Amino acid sequence: MKNWLPRPLPASSLPPASWAERLNISPFLLDILWRRGLGSPEEIDAFLSPGLRHLAPPEDWPGMGHSAQVLAEGLLAGKTFAVWGDYDVDGVSSAALVRDVLATHSITAIAYLPDRREGYGLNDASLEQLAAQGVQLLLTVDCGISDVQAVNRARELGICVVISDHHLPPPELPKAHAICNPRLADCPCPQLAGVGVAFFLMSALNSLLAPHTGARHDMRETLDLVALGTLADVARLSGQNRILVKNGLLKIAQASRPGMAALKEICGFHPAAALSGSQVVFSLAPRLNAAGRLGQARLAFELLCSTDCDRALNLARILDDMNTQRRAEEERMYLEASAQAREYSSAMGLVLYNPDWHPGIIGIVASRIVEDMYRPTLILCDDRGGLKGSGRSIREFDLYESLTGLAGLFLTFGGHKLAAGVRLEYGRLEELRTRFDTAARKNLGDVPLTPSLVLDGELSFDKAADFTLLKELELLQPFGSGNAEPVFSSPLLMVRRRRTFGSEKNHVVLEVEDTSCGITLHAKAWRQAEALPDSMCGRHIRLAYTPRMDTWNGAPSVDVRIKDWKFE
Repeated sequence: MKNWLPRPLPASSLPPASWAERLNISPFLLDILWRRGLGSPEEIDAFLSPGLRHLAPPEDWPGMGHSAQVLAEGLLAGKTFAVWGDYDVDGVSSAALVRDVLATHSITAIAYLPDRREGYGLNDASLEQLAAQGVQLLLTVDCGISDVQAVNRARELGICVVISDHHLPPPELPKAHAICNPRLADCPCPQLAGVGVAFFLMSALNSLLAPHTGARHDMRETLDLVALGTLADVARLSGQNRILVKNGLLKIAQASRPGMAALKEICGFHPAAALSGSQVVFSLAPRLNAAGRLGQARLAFELLCSTDCDRALNLARILDDMNTQRRAEEERMYLEASAQAREYSSAMGLVLYNPDWHPGIIGIVASRIVEDMYRPTLILCDDRGGLKGSGRSIREFDLYESLTGLAGLFLTFGGHKLAAGVRLEYGRLEELRTRFDTAARKNLGDVPLTPSLVLDGELSFDKAADFTLLKELELLQPFGSGNAEPVFSSPLLMVRRRRTFGSEKNHVVLEVEDTSCGITLHAKAWRQAEALPDSMCGRHIRLAYTPRMDTWNGAPSVDVRIKDWKFE
């Protein structure tokens, strides 16, 4: 159960009712937008119609102009070029974007995507391999901002290094030839994903190369990759990110990229289907991430770059099989981690360890433990002669800041407020367990917190069943970090029937009647079969829920998703 909190009104008075007519929206939608901090008709219009004309120019981003200039000079001088990406969806989509743009200019890009066993970021051994292949110009995407020593080694090898990254910069920056990172200075959107940084950098480079090559890449054709990486990286979906993702989802719907069409098909969607942000996050992204998690990120890159439909479909099938393997391994690890978490249930900060857990999956398991226990959690396993850990946190606890206070424990660490990675020696596990718990208690106290659920108001079923209202709510998409899907509280409901579904029968559908208007809807709750048993039939309940329009098989219906509940 969660604390239900109403979304607060801004300090200023309610918006003029005339705004709704001016913007051609309902007063209901205007109220939702106003409560979300959109304080003028112009802001609301830009939010509801996030056109590409609202994108900031490349020169507004820290280091972007200089980075593009260094790349252009090197490429026009004929230097052999390589792009080094991370092995997750953000890094892979960034590398594919760079390759696409440069291919238009007839420039070959060697793509290097490290194996997870190599670790995150640059490393000396692979840099030396690239140098042996003749690489003289290197661009990092979604990584590099913390790789001081490795960049020094690259320079010793005669490689010109340009870093594009979005992670938090350390106190000492690498001595690269150029760096672009939105977190280095004030800019239109510090929360860009790595692929967002790559998009703006390639936009600038595209313009610099065009007069010399006689070609110009249509950057709109890369927006599917930008949306994919931004959504998968859980970047904040406001401002520039909202523009990129909203327009990128339109490109994903077109599926003009063979790899995207194949990926959608293997996920059970029609290749031309329009997808929501959550469908990208929970269907497309896991299959691409499975390749990196299981040590073959190159397959995901090849899928996104493929121009052959048959080849793309074959790769998509391989990734789907990998994702099935990943899910089975994840479930095993989750059950073991859950049992271990119960053993340490008195801890405010959880540190869980098993030598046999898969290093590519510990982050997913950490997220699920946080969802269950609502405490900051580090999951560790054996990896490359030491311990590797992945952490996830809660809204009230800055994970990166706390790990910075424990920096002496780690061989390396990095991340941000809600997610981080660490590496340490075997003998320091218990010290980490003790000190992480102490740090959590200092920030959170000694009593476990209850998660909060912010509600956008009360919504009766007669309004939830109004397709006009549901269509209007769709204008708020895409949903994600920084733009949560609206959640409403219901009036008093009567539970008429209950049934389970799913291969393990662990999901629930409730047939619930709004007694104030007599309308009955079907409401779904995922993984809640035990918490919502048969005995609740005939009882009164209030739901925190999200209504959506479902057009499965072409027949529109109302899809109610349960977020929480309270028995009366």
